[in-house]
Amino acid sequence: MADVVVDPGVPPDDAQLLRESRRVLIKMRQGWVPESRRAISGAHYRMIAAIGTVAFFGLMTGIGFLGRGLGLLMLVLLGIPLMVVMFVRNDLPGDEEEEFERDVYEQLRWYEGRYVLVDDLDESSARLLARAQRAIATVTSSRINAEGLLDDVRNAVMLPAQEWEIARLLAKLSALRAKHRETVSQGLTPEVAAVAEPLARALDSSEDAVLARVEALERYAANVTDAERAYLAHHQIEELRGRLHQYEELVAETGADGFAVPELERLAEDADRLEQSLRRSVSSAQEAFRYLEP
Repeated sequence: MADVVVDPGVPPDDAQLLRESRRVLIKMRQGWVPESRRAISGAHYRMIAAIGTVAFFGLMTGIGFLGRGLGLLMLVLLGIPLMVVMFVRNDLPGDEEEEFERDVYEQLRWYEGRYVLVDDLDESSARLLARAQRAIATVTSSRINAEGLLDDVRNAVMLPAQEWEIARLLAKLSALRAKHRETVSQGLTPEVAAVAEPLARALDSSEDAVLARVEALERYAANVTDAERAYLAHHQIEELRGRLHQYEELVAETGADGFAVPELERLAEDADRLEQSLRRSVSSAQEAFRYLEP
């Protein structure tokens, strides 16, 4: 399951970067802030300038006895490039990994509030989100969804929206529940306890509301699973039916009619029943899907 759940409204490339940013997000939660580009560029600039200046003048001192002509030539050959480094090139690239983490940090700051790190959820919320994600995966990975027997277009839009909404609500619930527990753990006066108790019930009611969303997803996934079984069985029966004439021919040649004919007739009846069952299962799944609509 995804460690980072992203708002479906985030552009796909940015969303992918956010989903791959768990390590940087955890560092941010621990207080990490990358050094600014300007500070790094300035540090590199000062270091290069200092080393270059010392090296250049040391060299000039060493060869000064060879004459003013050679000294002037060295000034042109070494001094001008050094001046270019010192005064023109003042934005040298830093370490690649640091640069990447800095870019990720800026993206995470930009999209703050549009992603949820699963590590931020408390245990109860994490379990609920995992249940929702399993139900969604059951639907999206099914063959009947791939074959278009379900409303695959609406699934592609509605299911990520449901996952995001559930994750977003659980993140808010987890954060508020943690603050509530911290306050209560300090001990409450009777007056404060009278206020805190209905607030705790409000948290429980909110969790129940999210649970109802998750259970609706699970009912939809269960209907899809039933339809998937009927779909696979239907195709297997159809494969057998396609070879029915071969079985009939073999039975006729071997004189085994009395044993096999009833079985062949039942095969045809099973195929019809499975086709009807498949239609009912798909219809039930589509009906369950309607409960997920806002």
